[in-house]
Amino acid sequence: MRAAHLATALIWLLAATLGAHADGWPSKTVRVIIPFGPGSATDVVPRVVLEQLQAQTGQPFVVENRGGAGGTIGTAQVAKAEPDGYTLLAHSSAHTITPALYPNLSYDVVKDFVSLGVIGSVPNVLIVAPSTGYTTVQEFVAAAKANPGSFNFASVGIGSAVHLSAERFRASAGYEAVHIPFKGGAEALTEVIAGRVTYYFCPISTALPHIKSGRLRALAVSSPTRAAALPDVPTTLEAGFPNSDYTVWIGFFAPAKTSPAVVSAFHGELRKALDNPGLKGRLTDIGVEPMPVTPAQFEAQVKQEVGTYAAFAKSIGMKVN
Repeated sequence: MRAAHLATALIWLLAATLGAHADGWPSKTVRVIIPFGPGSATDVVPRVVLEQLQAQTGQPFVVENRGGAGGTIGTAQVAKAEPDGYTLLAHSSAHTITPALYPNLSYDVVKDFVSLGVIGSVPNVLIVAPSTGYTTVQEFVAAAKANPGSFNFASVGIGSAVHLSAERFRASAGYEAVHIPFKGGAEALTEVIAGRVTYYFCPISTALPHIKSGRLRALAVSSPTRAAALPDVPTTLEAGFPNSDYTVWIGFFAPAKTSPAVVSAFHGELRKALDNPGLKGRLTDIGVEPMPVTPAQFEAQVKQEVGTYAAFAKSIGMKVN
């Protein structure tokens, strides 16, 4: 009996110790891996939020860009990291198309990560150079159909969120186009502005300054509803192209087996940050739309998208060359 009481006391002591550790999160530097290079929406948006998290918690949030292989190199690092809440992943919805493109992944998108929370969605916008002469998405599609294979489009890599957005629209509209992947968004934008690439489904956060300056023209947005940053630009659904929408979200993940207490602590800090008026304004300015979901809802969405986009990738023959 005494041994049983002692065992129980030890269990409660261990639980209390773990709870105290989780309640004190973060107590040191948090490393956040972004599996793409600097300058993309997946890089810019988390950095804005992490600044606020650092101010709230008093602990450094250090970003490491670990690009390569469609984001799989940096993501694999987090999957193998200690699940203590001090190595996190910032990723976009491109995370859920990865299994369809890389069948020999060293990690499982669903099983090897726990979802921490979503920052928001960043609609992609279909942009062209004004020199193309297209003023509506309907004119654009009519020209693409009339000149099969003459259109090309930019992306920041096979399986990236902008690539998937472009492919969903192209499949819905029913025209052919040549995919040109670039190393980064800046290079892709330069080529579209110069007219050497026909179009680009670019994150609003990146395209907005060029749209406002008149260097680019916005024809449609990929989100299910109009984007607050471009209220006069129709959605691809409004324009008459069913199943052409694509929600690009950006969120945070931790390695599987990260304690529920740490997940709760991070999510609480994230919600506090997203409710901060200053941060709200900064995110609105770069085209980020609110997407309030719980970690459990986010996890369910990730699981559902993995299946959805695996089927889509197979239907159009999307694969890494």
